[in-house]
Amino acid sequence: MPKKLSNALTPLAVKNAKPGTYVDGGGLRLLVKDSGAKSWVYRFMLNGRTRDVGLGPAAGADAISLSLARDLASALRLKVKAGIDPLEEREREAAEALAAAQAAQVAGITFKAVAEAYISANEGNWRNDKHRQQWRNTLATYVYPVIGELPVSEVATAHVLQILEPIWKEKAETASRVRGRMETILDAAKARGYRNGENPARWRGHIAQILPARSRLTRGHHKAMSYEAVPAFIMALRNREAVAALSLEFTILTAARTGEVIGAKWDEVDMGKAIWTIPAERMKAGKEHRVPLSPRAVEILESMHGLGSEWLFPAIRGGKMSGMAMSMLLRRMNVDVTVHGFRSAFRDWAAECTGYAHEVAEMALAHTIENKVERAYRRGDLFDKRRRLMDDWATYCATIPATGANVTPIRKEAAQ
Repeated sequence: MPKKLSNALTPLAVKNAKPGTYVDGGGLRLLVKDSGAKSWVYRFMLNGRTRDVGLGPAAGADAISLSLARDLASALRLKVKAGIDPLEEREREAAEALAAAQAAQVAGITFKAVAEAYISANEGNWRNDKHRQQWRNTLATYVYPVIGELPVSEVATAHVLQILEPIWKEKAETASRVRGRMETILDAAKARGYRNGENPARWRGHIAQILPARSRLTRGHHKAMSYEAVPAFIMALRNREAVAALSLEFTILTAARTGEVIGAKWDEVDMGKAIWTIPAERMKAGKEHRVPLSPRAVEILESMHGLGSEWLFPAIRGGKMSGMAMSMLLRRMNVDVTVHGFRSAFRDWAAECTGYAHEVAEMALAHTIENKVERAYRRGDLFDKRRRLMDDWATYCATIPATGANVTPIRKEAAQ
């Protein structure tokens, strides 16, 4: 039986060693490459497998001396004798160190940092500048003061409720959007590995069990005028000569959204055919929308044409009209409704005073068809029926009913 080597190498032998493998004993080996590079290796056998563990360089500025290499090999022999695999231990320790480093890095990533990164990455796909600004404004106003500087990994349900509860009833629409934006950002954080577990801002099955649901009928709290009061309001509106008054009447007659009207340009209008075509990029649903113009709507545009602006309703000092112009006019008239609320008045009138089909009124409002199957099969935009509907609405708006008179349906058209 061959004699086991023990301390076979000397410092001088290590220094002068040529390319090859040299056994010192006890599993310690010196490896010398053809390049002259030297390193220490400890070879061991565990569970029938022979494996090598690198101990470090044997030459150069960071060289491990022969005596230190023997000490390191001796320590590893004890571990192997105890059934511990030094390689697996080293890999485990490296993985733990990496995890600790990543955890330390994640701990420094705040909710605000993730939010800003998400906005920068996605804002190019959003509809318009107003939408982008709303994201930033709502987060800066309601979210960042509470969790902006908090590590995103630590955001919990208690933080979400601290943000939402003060505004959930008073500012329902805003609160809903804030919740949705927080949920999106926290999902993005999880996808990047910055947090684990359930999303504390998720509505279904979570926040819905804590906060009361918002009614679809009061969605957004857009204060609306009853349709019975609209004709008298239109009469009062016509006594004002401001551009804002004409733009508001035009908005009411077309049942359009504020942003669609103040952003409208003359190249979108075909006066001969009495059609206003709003491009897809300015529509909430992202789809081009044709609006039939009643004779009164055309008359309003004709009165504006002489101003020589690219906008249908320009500001007094040029450029596009402010988004607040019509709202401020309502305030000066002491009318406690929103511009958007006139769309509700139109919808109520169409449902209660006409026989037009539900989908005709919905398309007049440019609402997206919620039923996916119905949406897939509906190719047309019911334009001719919508023109008759909008003409009837304009006629209604210009007709002041006698005091105490019943509201009589203008037209009963069979739903088809």
